[in-house]
Amino acid sequence: MPSRRLNTLVALATLSLAASVHAETRCQRILQQLGSALADATCTESADLTTNNAATTPADNSVSGLPAFAFTPVTDRAKISPSAPNRTPITKAVPGVQIDARIAADPTGEGRFLLRLPDAWNGRLVVAGASGTRSEFNGDYAWSDYVVQKGYAYASQNKGVLNLYLAAVSAAPPADPLACRLNPDSPVWVHFYDNDPGQAFTRWREYMIDAAQLARQGLRAAYGSGPRYTYGVGTSNGGYQVRRAVETAPELFDGGVDWEGTFVDPHAPNILTDLPAGVLNFPDYIKSGCDPNSTAAKNIRAAGYPPDILNGACPAATATTPQTTLWGNYSSDFWEVTECQWQKRLDPGYNTYVSGTAAYNYVDRLAFSDVGSQMQAFATTGEIKRPLITVAGTMDALLPIEHHARAYARLVAASAAHQHGDDEDRGAPEYRLYEVQNGNHIESYKDSFPQLELIQPHAQHAFDLLVAFVEHRAPLPPSQCIPRGGAIAGAPGQPGHCASLLAP
Repeated sequence: MPSRRLNTLVALATLSLAASVHAETRCQRILQQLGSALADATCTESADLTTNNAATTPADNSVSGLPAFAFTPVTDRAKISPSAPNRTPITKAVPGVQIDARIAADPTGEGRFLLRLPDAWNGRLVVAGASGTRSEFNGDYAWSDYVVQKGYAYASQNKGVLNLYLAAVSAAPPADPLACRLNPDSPVWVHFYDNDPGQAFTRWREYMIDAAQLARQGLRAAYGSGPRYTYGVGTSNGGYQVRRAVETAPELFDGGVDWEGTFVDPHAPNILTDLPAGVLNFPDYIKSGCDPNSTAAKNIRAAGYPPDILNGACPAATATTPQTTLWGNYSSDFWEVTECQWQKRLDPGYNTYVSGTAAYNYVDRLAFSDVGSQMQAFATTGEIKRPLITVAGTMDALLPIEHHARAYARLVAASAAHQHGDDEDRGAPEYRLYEVQNGNHIESYKDSFPQLELIQPHAQHAFDLLVAFVEHRAPLPPSQCIPRGGAIAGAPGQPGHCASLLAP
């Protein structure tokens, strides 16, 4: 007759086997439900869905068959989040399931999808946009870590496009007609996948919608029901995706938070009118000794950009790093390469490095190309059909607040008179603009410029306020300027816009 100890061991082994079979069955069930919608899918039972688990975010260049820099999840997650130790606090492990896959219907084969399903699900879904040309892991620090600890399922996508690959290292432009120089002083040239055929920027909206629909299928398979509420979140181009989601897909989204969203409008000013001014005038600004009263400095500010911050000596004209000027960081990291990326997509007939990035004139090009209609094809409308909160910094020198966050707020206000939510008695859906005094586009720049303020804590707070409004009708605080060291307030000291872009 077996001993009590043997019986116990047999029982434990049986339970262990049952748990293993259950785990396998759960992944199989989810993947079967998603079926042919996904390709190259992996489903993993995870002990922790937060970034404390190194396996949550794959290594850069970890997809077989892709060139270096095409898929860079670890790099991407740091782009919109502050440097450690200011990242989202992680206070507990979040066991659950993670799915990584390609979106099978994408004709380019580049569209990617991520889904995280916590065991302790709260019945809600968050769908994240992706900034720049970043991957579906772009929001891992800023958004996923925040919401999965609260029990939200989390989905993300890559706008249907990979990042970039190295085109050449040379002083002169390479043979590749779509190559963009990393910065004005760099011999490194890269090719952005989103300038390739079949990668129109109109796809950005489509893949935000696709992610929501795929996630709902996964939730039904994992939990037996779809989400009670779905929220969109995103930063920069990902913020644009959130705006388009609440403008066009109210059946899928209950509200959204856009953090520094890109404003897209065929009428000037827009990103293709602003960036050339920075590219053109920055060298003369450096030659002036970083004189804020120089003609070059005035021209940069006239294009909508906030004032520069100079910490230390003005760099030499040939210096690239380290930068002691905030404008210098944007010049080195964003101005020229972003202009090139957008121009080659929207106005490919312009000879970028012969006619010159500094000489690009969007208004003039309207007469010689279809750049206006290209921009119109994916423009934001302001006709929101669900509640939306924009959080933006006054010191954003990539998407200046007057031409992006405030411009979108004006568009929403103009549309509100003839826009209605599901309940027409309530009028147009609620919209708020929370301006972060001294916030800028890149959180890690605060490491070098302590005058800047982080946006991430306010964006996350805005998310919680949105949820409380949607689910419990808790009043949303009015649009306001969040002072340095302050927080979103029910009775703000500065309602409306911040009086100055840079505060001491």
